[in-house]
Amino acid sequence: MLQLNKAGNSLKDAGLNLDLLEPGVFGHDIILVEQHIREGEFQRSLALITAFSALLGGLEVWYEHYRGSYSQRIMYTPVILSAMLALVSFCSLFSRKVARTLLPLIAFAMLVDGLVGFIFHVRGIARKPGGWRIPIFNLVMGPPVLAPLLLGISGFLGIITAFLRREDDLAAPGDNPSYLRPGGSRLNPWGVSRHHRSLEQDIREGRFQRVMAVAAALSILFSGFEAWYSHYKNNFKYRVQWTPILLTPVLFLAGIGSVWSRKIARTLLPVASVLALVDGLVGAFFHARNILRRPGGLKLPLYNIMYGSPILAPLLLAASGFLGLLASLLRRRED
Repeated sequence: MLQLNKAGNSLKDAGLNLDLLEPGVFGHDIILVEQHIREGEFQRSLALITAFSALLGGLEVWYEHYRGSYSQRIMYTPVILSAMLALVSFCSLFSRKVARTLLPLIAFAMLVDGLVGFIFHVRGIARKPGGWRIPIFNLVMGPPVLAPLLLGISGFLGIITAFLRREDDLAAPGDNPSYLRPGGSRLNPWGVSRHHRSLEQDIREGRFQRVMAVAAALSILFSGFEAWYSHYKNNFKYRVQWTPILLTPVLFLAGIGSVWSRKIARTLLPVASVLALVDGLVGAFFHARNILRRPGGLKLPLYNIMYGSPILAPLLLAASGFLGLLASLLRRRED
């Protein structure tokens, strides 16, 4: 013990502040973030994430529909709505009223548009030669059937954001909960009826782990399917292209299993989510590298981005991992 003390004193004499190495210095911020999430007080943070998700999805839809020459006017709707959702979500960082009123309207429209887009993509595959009689070929070569549903996830996040409390709403001991304070319940989105009060209060208190886990499971399912047919076109040229395919069932089962098992939600779900998050970032690097290696590289940026590897698709996979990680930190209704 004496030798350790002497070693510590010598390091301090050398100019190294050992207090920065104590767990409490960095751990305090992590505990504070987790507390905000568990209490449902992260509206600003989720608004920023929603804006980023809508922007990524909108850009991908923009160039996918550009490749389709915008043959139908309805192909403009996801581009316009995603831009609106990104803008409104960003404004929600600064305005509680925008977050409670305008954000849920745009987010709901985005969610509906994703469902409508899914119907049109299914119809587009059916209209290809052979239709659903040759499903593998037409799924791979036709419109991405699950892409609209993946874009609808950003609408779901916007709706959840509208019901959350803000980071500065943390009530002091003995105070009334922030969702009962002035400015909280007065701005309920859409004037929620009494029938939905229970769900609204669960979200405001961060007790919606099951809902978020299912959202993460669906998101990774959509992302994984998109990765499968995109890499199938390339005949899985690189082994690393199998990683999102292998991670998809793991995170999907972890998300669905979290509905019934608290233990899965606290153990398997965060591990699978972190792996998906890292894999998405690694995939974005490989996609960017492949675009740079195409003829012309950065000299033809728009062309190579349009017709090269979908550079934003891996980031949507990473977003699915983030949803799962967020779900693992939330509470359940009975907590």
